Amino acid sequence: MPPLDEYAVNPREIEQGVVVLKKRQHRLMLLGVTTSTLAIVSMLGLFLHQELVYGFFGLSTEIQQLHLPVSVDANLASMGDSPDFFLSLLSWFGWLILKLFASFIGAFFVVHFLKKIRYFYVKFQSFVQKFVGWLIAFILIWAGLTYWQHDLQGDHDDAYQQVVYYDSNINDSEVARYLADANDMAAPIKSYLLAQTALLHQPADLSAARPHVLRLINAEQNDQAFEEYGFKPEQLWSMQQQVYGKSMTPLAESLNSQVQQANRVTELVQILIWAMLAASAVFSLILFLLAQAIKKRALRIEQRLN
Repeated sequence: MPPLDEYAVNPREIEQGVVVLKKRQHRLMLLGVTTSTLAIVSMLGLFLHQELVYGFFGLSTEIQQLHLPVSVDANLASMGDSPDFFLSLLSWFGWLILKLFASFIGAFFVVHFLKKIRYFYVKFQSFVQKFVGWLIAFILIWAGLTYWQHDLQGDHDDAYQQVVYYDSNINDSEVARYLADANDMAAPIKSYLLAQTALLHQPADLSAARPHVLRLINAEQNDQAFEEYGFKPEQLWSMQQQVYGKSMTPLAESLNSQVQQANRVTELVQILIWAMLAASAVFSLILFLLAQAIKKRALRIEQRLN
């Protein structure tokens, strides 16, 4: 018979197996964090997908930007250049995803590298202190990326906001002060600009916007030169939706087919987001359970070796 030593397991091989198990657990944890982040992004998408789809079709249920018609003079046109709403929304959503992924995953890397320092290695033996360290790292990374985002945007958005800003009285806005001196400008153009200014106020100044939107409705019905002013139909539709909750004029109603198409796409996107949310949540749960099982298995083997 062969000696019993031939059937003995080498402890070094067991230790190498434990190392492999730990690496596998770390990979599963990283995949779990990625799928969890995807689930969080999907949850945010449930609240933002309608605005994104509507923005793709050039629509919005609320006024989001100041549109200057081609009929205004050059001086007024130079007062403020409104950024494109859809591109601004995409940029904001992209920055949100970037900050979420970078902060969520980056915080784990910060904790991992800090554990290589003896002081933090001892401190992070406690789960509570490790979580506090992760949370502080998350906040610092998020704050740094937010500052970088604001720095890249520069002063353009601040200058644009200053044009339409007022405290409580719309007559205090820069747009209203300019229009008060523009005696040769048609009344519908003034109402078009003032209605937008009131609806861009935070919160929306519906009491100031309503009379101007009503004047636009009357002008569309009675002013034969209305189409020559260069008003944007999507902007008129947004004004009427925000003030009255429905389309009130033929020009706004002409967008009904576009709105119906946007609604169908919104429903489809919502179904896809729900499916992505469910799948990412299930995969996250499975990955974390597998990682936890492997961790316990490695811990039991290490205890037996010791």
